[in-house]
Amino acid sequence: MVRRTKEEAQETRNRIIDAAERVFLERGVSRTSLNEIAAAAGVTRGAIYWHFQDKSDVFNAMMMRVTLPLEEAFRRIDDPLANPVLVLRDSFADAFARVVRDPQLRRVFEIAINKVEYVEETKAVRDRHISHRGEKLEQMERAMAIAATRGLVRGDVPASVAACGLHALISGLFQNWLLQPEAFDLNAVGLQAFDTFVAGLGFKPD
Repeated sequence: MVRRTKEEAQETRNRIIDAAERVFLERGVSRTSLNEIAAAAGVTRGAIYWHFQDKSDVFNAMMMRVTLPLEEAFRRIDDPLANPVLVLRDSFADAFARVVRDPQLRRVFEIAINKVEYVEETKAVRDRHISHRGEKLEQMERAMAIAATRGLVRGDVPASVAACGLHALISGLFQNWLLQPEAFDLNAVGLQAFDTFVAGLGFKPD
């Protein structure tokens, strides 16, 4: 009985997040109310507060549900047997492919990139964005620092600068592709852009 109750609670939670995805995509995060999410999910406003603190909490749960699988590849950066530049390449290749083939992930990325207005109500969303950006920059900087130490890339370019440039490149690719998916092949162009960037840092693939 307890297990069934937990399963039902999880089903309700997922239904709320699913509904939030649809409404956020249609109306934008700032213009969406909890009442609209509740109506789309077929639950009461009270049910939302049972699972989430506020709208920002719903948004963050939506993001976490789809981005956690994308984090796995980055963990190999510190593997002494792995090439950190290729770890980054594989990570981005996986992210490109998933966004192209997974409609849900694509919807969530579009919401996060194009449907969020940072106002006081969504301060927690902005805080999460800044925190996540900081984590990604730190991981990229660490990868570039390790690569420079091993002589895989030039040592005269600070790892922080290389990481900032790479982050801007990848973010720009996602933003432009989501704006007009038919404009270019994200998988092919994304990897070619990455390869061109690291080649400028002196990286030569085996």
